[in-house]
Amino acid sequence: MAQKPTTTGPSQRQQRVAELIRHALAEVLQRGDIQDPVLGTHVVTVPEVRMSPDLKLATAYVMPLGGLDEAPVIAALERHRKVLRQEVARRVNLKFAPELRFRRDETFDEAARIDRLLRDERVQRDLDPGEQDDEPETGPGH
Repeated sequence: MAQKPTTTGPSQRQQRVAELIRHALAEVLQRGDIQDPVLGTHVVTVPEVRMSPDLKLATAYVMPLGGLDEAPVIAALERHRKVLRQEVARRVNLKFAPELRFRRDETFDEAARIDRLLRDERVQRDLDPGEQDDEPETGPGH
């Protein structure tokens, strides 16, 4: 009998709720509904939200545009966590409004790291078509 894999990703419901919460958070931040000097001077993107299996905890990965002042922006979001939770609850119809957590989105750093790797001279040398062997292909009919 085949066994189920031991590591499973988020369920379809978790992903759907996470996307609804991501949109609600982005809308609240875009409209400027939160009166805060730090949030008022930064455009904050919410590229991803992950939900706990019981849908009671939402972890929002955020990044200020340009990557500047990450710590103050996350601190401001944490300060206004209760108001943000209320605003999300108004926009997303769930039985329970999830508790919100804010974390720094590190996907931009990972993309920059991969870009640096691809630009490395050793990788470029391996990708250069002029360096290939010039041996003719041999096969049927040659």
